[in-house]
Amino acid sequence: MSLAPQDSRTFFVTSVTFDRHAILQSTRMAELLIDVFNENREKDRFLLHEYVIMPDHFHLLLTPAPDVPLEKVLQYIKGGFSFRARKTLQFPGEVWQQSFTNHRVRDSDDYQKHRAYIRQNPVSRFLARTPEEFRFSSAHPDARLDPAPPWLKPL
Repeated sequence: MSLAPQDSRTFFVTSVTFDRHAILQSTRMAELLIDVFNENREKDRFLLHEYVIMPDHFHLLLTPAPDVPLEKVLQYIKGGFSFRARKTLQFPGEVWQQSFTNHRVRDSDDYQKHRAYIRQNPVSRFLARTPEEFRFSSAHPDARLDPAPPWLKPL
């Protein structure tokens, strides 16, 4: 299967926990998910531009590696997290809803709109006063990110 050109492969992705249980609200679970993001980045499976981990879902802005389908990227993230949550945190239940939603980012305005949404999500849900204050977000000063793709940077 041929993948789309790399300059049109940046996505806004959302995945929800099983039955919307707030399993990602604990520091241990959220930090584990961030670790899974970083581990997969280091394996060059995708570029991670923005993220937020909410109690029952996450949002990402990412660009899959040229030879990796988006579905595989989410399998690495969700499957890797589920495996590690069971193994290291003894989490006994289902973790994720089966599917995920995605939106192909069209241009720099679309990218900036989704970037702002991700950063404001914890503020709009009263989990933080400012985006930078929320630990489980790319707005936090400790977050490790990849820059926006050149074709999506603001003019």
